[in-house]
Amino acid sequence: MLDLNSFGKFETAWCPGCGDFGILEALKDALVKLNLEPHKIVLVSGIGQAAKLPHYLYANVFNGLHGRAIPAATGIKMANNKLAVLVTSGDGDIYGEGGNHLIHAIRRNINITVIVHNNQVYALTKGQASPTSDLGYVTKVQPQGVIDEPIHPLTMSIALGAGFVARGFAGDKEHLSLMIQEGVKYRGLAIIDVLQWCVTFNKKNNFAWYKKRIYKLGPEYDSSDKTKALEKSLEWGDRIPLGIIYKNGRPSFEEAYGLPKDKALVNEEIEPGKVSLALKEFL
Repeated sequence: MLDLNSFGKFETAWCPGCGDFGILEALKDALVKLNLEPHKIVLVSGIGQAAKLPHYLYANVFNGLHGRAIPAATGIKMANNKLAVLVTSGDGDIYGEGGNHLIHAIRRNINITVIVHNNQVYALTKGQASPTSDLGYVTKVQPQGVIDEPIHPLTMSIALGAGFVARGFAGDKEHLSLMIQEGVKYRGLAIIDVLQWCVTFNKKNNFAWYKKRIYKLGPEYDSSDKTKALEKSLEWGDRIPLGIIYKNGRPSFEEAYGLPKDKALVNEEIEPGKVSLALKEFL
């Protein structure tokens, strides 16, 4: 029987009290409730503290270059559509170095789930400002405070046409688990921005700061209304919404491309003769 123990328990390299622990536990809880066994899952990450998460539970893992998690995940999903493919990496890795890949993954609407650990700082490299750091945020590299406008990842994703955009909080395992479950079940690209604290480098956006501001969207909220979703995605500061911000029924890349649903490309037999003929056209 699948349970939390099925995914093991490993020693981590995270700081005590790191928000990544909450995300790890929420992810394992979601996988159990989705009845996804370790061999049916591929966790893909880039570089960073968040990108270490796939090493801390039993599953298939691909740990790639900084900012390159999404294209690797795309290739894996295209090769084997029977696998649940989840990207789990940080705000720098996905929104910074990997920002270009995120944009085009949204356009394609490939059926993967992207979980972004958003602590508004580059924690692995000792505290530089990230693409989501607030204006005025002071670091050792930005001693006068950040002067670049932070990106609004949910607003950007909705505007680009993403079909599933949600936000969770590392301090609420039950709610975050639900967001991950809904994201995995969605047939297309699902983006889940997870607010988390960094106990070592981000002394501003800490656990208490978030707890004073976050609130959950209620049943009266219509996540299919794109205009309202854009407005809601821009809420930041005194009030920060959690939940499914936007969801629509846009066809996935696999559906639009006409890939077979009953079998994976990785299981297709390749006839050497046909490959040789194809190569001759280019040699």
